[in-house]
Amino acid sequence: MLNRRKILGTLAAGSALMALGVPALAQDKTKLRFSAVFSEQDIRAEMMKKLAAAIGDRFQTELYYGGTLFKQTTEIIAIQRGNLEMGNVAPQDIATQIPAFSILTSAYLFRDAAHMRAFFASDAGAEMKAMAEDQLGIHILGPTYFGTRHVGLNIDKDIKTPADMSGIRLRMPGGDAWQFLGQALGANPTPMAYAEVYTGLQTGAIDGQDNPLPNVENMKFFEVMKQIVLTSHLVGYDLLVISKKIWDEMDDAQRAAFQKAADEAIDWSQEQHLARETELAATFEKNGLKISTPDIEAFRTHAQKMYLENEISKEWPEGMLDRINAM
Repeated sequence: MLNRRKILGTLAAGSALMALGVPALAQDKTKLRFSAVFSEQDIRAEMMKKLAAAIGDRFQTELYYGGTLFKQTTEIIAIQRGNLEMGNVAPQDIATQIPAFSILTSAYLFRDAAHMRAFFASDAGAEMKAMAEDQLGIHILGPTYFGTRHVGLNIDKDIKTPADMSGIRLRMPGGDAWQFLGQALGANPTPMAYAEVYTGLQTGAIDGQDNPLPNVENMKFFEVMKQIVLTSHLVGYDLLVISKKIWDEMDDAQRAAFQKAADEAIDWSQEQHLARETELAATFEKNGLKISTPDIEAFRTHAQKMYLENEISKEWPEGMLDRINAM
């Protein structure tokens, strides 16, 4: 009888809580599945662990790396379909659905990480973020810097100007914005999944890849390359995004706390990447890779001319390039 009374009492208490609108613990947690193509050894994987710890028990956060849950370029569609809540997506993938966003993927646009972060914190940056939120249903928490992109090759050819890149099969991710970037460097862009690049370099299916030095280290591309050409053609960043539906379900205080946690994690990651970049060029050279600096101005002039003469720039928001350059 005592046990029966205890059970009935517990059920009654649970019913009372439900009547008051207090959900059970399991129901109180919002699932946050996060997908990214970077490996678990990447600095940004630690960034996400810091974010998950900071947002606390209100969320059931599941972190997936290496494209194991969704492959590169498919994360946004997964969020739109309700199969994913968070992702670290390339701005090039947003440009696939919003052509105006391609301005933020163009070569030699941002001078450095500080310039890029200043843009996203500005009114102009807010306009671009709102565009993604309104049209794609994703809320951009912030840009995750992962280094300045350079060209890495498994061939001995000297590279000084874009003309020297002619005929080089340069791996680029899929999508028009990525492929055009490869063309703007003078290369023959070849789409290939990130996880396949090591084998592609090893077998000669591609002649090179473009990534920041920390990525070259994390994915061990240096093992199957002969040289790194410091083209500095793109300030590499992805965008940490969350489903607009999940974002809108939070109240103002919850959104502020979540954004604060994201900002702190992103800041930490950027500091770590900048520090690591200064070390790696010397390390790679010491280990036998040829490190060279081409004619950067020749690359910049060639790339910008290609963008401005191409249909791709006709979709850019009027005056946005001038606003970015003026910062």
